[in-house]
Amino acid sequence: MSEPFRLVHTDPRFYLIDKAPGVNFHTEGGEPGLLPLLRAGLGDEALWPVHRLDKVTSGLILIARSANVANALAERFAAHRIDKFYLALSTGKPKKKQGLIRGDMDKGRGGAWKLLHSTENPAITQFFSTSAEPGVRAFLLRPRTGRTHQLRVALKSVGAPILGDALYGGEPADRTYLHAYALAFELDGEAFQFVCPPSSGGQYGSTTLAERLAGEWAAPWSLAWPVL
Repeated sequence: MSEPFRLVHTDPRFYLIDKAPGVNFHTEGGEPGLLPLLRAGLGDEALWPVHRLDKVTSGLILIARSANVANALAERFAAHRIDKFYLALSTGKPKKKQGLIRGDMDKGRGGAWKLLHSTENPAITQFFSTSAEPGVRAFLLRPRTGRTHQLRVALKSVGAPILGDALYGGEPADRTYLHAYALAFELDGEAFQFVCPPSSGGQYGSTTLAERLAGEWAAPWSLAWPVL
């Protein structure tokens, strides 16, 4: 993907876009952030962001088209009534191939976070994984909380830092292989389900992963996820 974003869906109440990796949400170092890029690219000044992705992360972002819709969607995010699903790749061998990753999070060094053994107010992530190709494992992740760097920290904690994620010890690559893959939510009594396979990053081109995304992982909200 050479453009900073791709329009996935237009609704009178919201836009759904696929953000490219490396695009910051906020204007930084003279480079425009995602919101001014969206206003220019969509020709619409009335935009309200309701959630964010890390700069290194690609994939689905909801953008409200009115303050009322932004409030309604923000309330759903806060109440964990919007299901989010991510894809990640790692060259590490995880301690377990599926299950739960649970623990409190605390600030570490150099802008990184760390997962603790305590569970007073834990970050919780459900996941499945499969072999994408020799030496590369694909993860389907479902965060049940919304902490900073939660998924990046979670995978590092099970011995599988995300490919390209230098901050958390991932093997060097052309990008950080974390992608916001799917969203499922209700708005005004209407149910929405969106899936957006990754479109940038050579390692995502694995035939095995493509088959899994077209098959078992095509509707991630319907999977029998590990019990919380």
